Amino acid sequence: MATTVELAVQPREQTGSAAARRLRRKGLVPGNIYGHGEAAVTVSAPEEAITPMVFSGHRVVDIQMNGGSELAIIRDVQWDTFGQKILHFDLLRVSRDEKVEMEVAIELRGISPGVLAGGILDLHLHSISIVCPAYSIPDHVYVKINNLGLGDAIHVRDLDLPPEIEVQQDDDEIVVQVTLPVAVEEEEVPEAAAAVTQPEVIGRKAEKEEEGD
Repeated sequence: MATTVELAVQPREQTGSAAARRLRRKGLVPGNIYGHGEAAVTVSAPEEAITPMVFSGHRVVDIQMNGGSELAIIRDVQWDTFGQKILHFDLLRVSRDEKVEMEVAIELRGISPGVLAGGILDLHLHSISIVCPAYSIPDHVYVKINNLGLGDAIHVRDLDLPPEIEVQQDDDEIVVQVTLPVAVEEEEVPEAAAAVTQPEVIGRKAEKEEEGD
C-alpha cells in the first residue's frame, strides 16, 4: 500500500520560463495541481522536500496549502538533462477510494541462484501499468528472485499483488529472466595471415645491384 506523505506548497502568481527559473534559483520547484473538475492551480514546492519524495517512489501526497489539505498523486515529473534535478511537477487530485491508472516501478529483491551459477539477469520490464484505488497505489512492485534459476523466468501472472490491484499488461509478458551466457567463438586466423612478413629493408636491393656491377 502507498505511503501518504505531506507536501507543503505555495500558490505562484507568475508563470512562464523566466518566472520558473527565478523560483529554481530560490530552491523552489514550479508545479501544477489539477483534476476533479476543479480549476488548475499553479504552485511551487521546496526542492529539498519534493526531490527525496520522488526518488523514494512515493506517489500519494497530502497537499498542504493555505491552511487546507487535499489528496493527490504525483502524475508527472520533468527532469533536467542529467536526471538529477526536478524542473517541474504535476499533481492530480484524487479521492481516497477513486481508482486511478499508474505506472509503478519494479524493484528486484533477493539473489538469483541462476546468476550465481553464471547466468545473466535480464530485466524486461522496469515498470508496469496498474489500476487500483488511490489508497492502494504501491510505491514499488517488488519481485523476489531467490528461486530464479538458469533459464527460469518470472511472468506478469507470477507477480504477488493485492487483489484490488489490476495489472494492465499481458499475463504472459516476461518481467525478468536468467539467460545462459552466449559463448563467443574465437575466429580462426589463416596461417598465411598469421605469419609475420619480413619487412623490406630500404637500400638492400640497391646494395645488391651495386655488388653485381
